[in-house]
Amino acid sequence: MHRSGFVNIVGNPNVGKSTLMNLLVGEKLSIITSKAQTTRHRIMGIVNTEDMQIIYSDTPGVLRPNYKLQENMLNFSESALDDADVLVYVTDVIEKIDKNNFFLKKVEKVTSPILLIINKIDLSCQKELETKVMEWEHLFPHAEIIPLSATNRFNIDYLKKRIEELIPESSAYFEKNAMTDRPARFFVAEIIREKILLYYQKEVPYSTEIVIELFKESDTLIHIKALIIVERDTQKGIIIGNKGKAIKKIGAMARKDIEKFFEKKVFLEIFVKVEKDWRNRDNLLKNFGYRVE
Repeated sequence: MHRSGFVNIVGNPNVGKSTLMNLLVGEKLSIITSKAQTTRHRIMGIVNTEDMQIIYSDTPGVLRPNYKLQENMLNFSESALDDADVLVYVTDVIEKIDKNNFFLKKVEKVTSPILLIINKIDLSCQKELETKVMEWEHLFPHAEIIPLSATNRFNIDYLKKRIEELIPESSAYFEKNAMTDRPARFFVAEIIREKILLYYQKEVPYSTEIVIELFKESDTLIHIKALIIVERDTQKGIIIGNKGKAIKKIGAMARKDIEKFFEKKVFLEIFVKVEKDWRNRDNLLKNFGYRVE
């Protein structure tokens, strides 16, 4: 008997979805920063054993959209409710239970098994945690509530065990050697975007998109040309920095992680281009891989 299924991870920003996804998959597929809206796409990570295939799916943090890019991000999160064999809803001990009620009402209608994760329990005491559990039990009586700490890896093994028990009988959806549904270029772009989120402040990181114009691989080297898209000329100046110092720093940080990801030497070139108001332009959003409806 072979089992296979989609385990979709949803929740509000900054609750630890991407950290949890990477732990469950065993690889760093989702970028992680302390900033909200770090994840923009739905990213799949595939775990294969001889008799099982689990397709984990990380999604953007739920928020009320202010522009078309955020509408697309919400679409990714909502689509994850429709095709989940197991839904993993992640909250934490800090956020209020009624945050983004509009999304919770949609989660209530999900008929698949729901594992409700209360993350960051290392930041709470037993009494506070018990109160949180009772609140969530009242809201989602049919969900199984699992307190854990992703950063401390506490209860991760139990979560994996429960997921494996809930995966339905099915043939594999992907090749058995597949690790993700995304191409190599996607992960290069995500690594560069992570460094931008870590290095720059305020609005600049949220106004950037990464396009990989060249990904040429030989036996010993990967040659990459990356384009950083920004919305305004002032943002282009900030990204480049005084005498190009900022963009050189980003390039060095990104190249190191790209080499680690692909286990190969990398020659990385980065350029910057202004595309006015790209976050609200359907044609550009579609080109960048977002679902335009």
